[in-house]
Amino acid sequence: MLLIYCHKITNRVRYSFRLIFIDVLGIEIQFIDNSKEFNNHTGPKISYTNLKISDEIFFLAKPLLFETGIKEQNINVFEWLNGKVFFATSKSSAFPFDPFACAFYLASRYEEYLPTIRDDHNRFEAHESIAYLNNFLCKPVINEWALKIKEMLLLQYPTLVFPDKKYNYVSTIDIDNAYAYKQKGVMRTLGAYIRSLLYLDYKEIIERTRVLLGTKKDIYDTYDFQLEIQNIYNLKPIYFFLFAEYGLNDKNLPVQNKKFRALIKSTSDNADVGIHPSYGSNKNIHKLATEIKRLSTVLNREVTKSRQHFLKLTFPETYRNLIELGITDDYTMGFASEIGFRASICNSFYFYDLDLEIETKLRIHPFMVMDASLKYYMKVEPQDAIKKIKPLIDEVKAVNGTFMSLWHNESLSNVKQWEGWRDVYSETVKLASEK
Repeated sequence: MLLIYCHKITNRVRYSFRLIFIDVLGIEIQFIDNSKEFNNHTGPKISYTNLKISDEIFFLAKPLLFETGIKEQNINVFEWLNGKVFFATSKSSAFPFDPFACAFYLASRYEEYLPTIRDDHNRFEAHESIAYLNNFLCKPVINEWALKIKEMLLLQYPTLVFPDKKYNYVSTIDIDNAYAYKQKGVMRTLGAYIRSLLYLDYKEIIERTRVLLGTKKDIYDTYDFQLEIQNIYNLKPIYFFLFAEYGLNDKNLPVQNKKFRALIKSTSDNADVGIHPSYGSNKNIHKLATEIKRLSTVLNREVTKSRQHFLKLTFPETYRNLIELGITDDYTMGFASEIGFRASICNSFYFYDLDLEIETKLRIHPFMVMDASLKYYMKVEPQDAIKKIKPLIDEVKAVNGTFMSLWHNESLSNVKQWEGWRDVYSETVKLASEK
């Protein structure tokens, strides 16, 4: 166990140290605010305060973890050990920066509470983040800082035991549109035919007709391929189904459709299944509650996992709604427009509600790569995609974190705009599955 002295043990202090030592490094910690008792302690210890007490490892504390509320922070990023850090301290401190304040700022998504430019879907832009602006979006810096702290502790306290943390890969797949042509209902199918006629798209008319007549497989029906990959690499994937009423940005199959429900049930036989809350439910908790309840009824079990459709994440409202409705694990933490580490970490961690100043029970699982980010936002060609993905996998492996990918069933179709992307997924899984 590691003893930690702090002159004022706030909720932010507790959260930051738990993030580093429990979530990332996996060791037990105990807090103390009595300097005399701390000085008499002969075991491993750290002080986080203004002045060093005795022979412990000392970190000079910056103000952030002793504040309440949200305000613009004075952040000057500088180089340290070939990386980027901020919240500079002094020579008396173990590090020339405050890793606990930095980790809190990044993991709590402090910057996303501040006024900033939003995209067309009212999402915080990756290009506005401190990580992107300072070229460390593709580095899990919190994990790296934690390992540096571990090294320092072991030098001074060689008897301190850390668990053997191992690299892990998790494949996640979002089902926004289960089929391209099948099971859409009479009105949607008729509308699609009319649209194809208006654009003189006879090829699609023929293809849709063949699928509806059962003479050709639906192009988005890639589920056999997914299962094959899962069996080859012994994956334990997580699926997120959009299970909502039809809307402008919510266009999956009708929730009453028996074939759609059967697909969800059969998928749950080989994978975990969570809710993909609709675009329309992001600011409507009643709609969200209905979607979760419907999926729970289909699965005949409680739904506890989620990922927001369009990655619509608004702090703290989105997470508060999920908590209120019994969601315990969310997988939305990643940017739409860029790949990398949105929270600068590749371990799961708990959501800290900055408005309420409390650590919640909602566990956040960050992903690093999404197919749509590469194709639509970054304009990467499939033959160049692995050059972008592999470095991220290597970064996660280097710190024994969890690499998570986000793919869609339609991007595995290998046709039309997604030609070549099935191979990208296969190669990603292969590289990510290698220990």
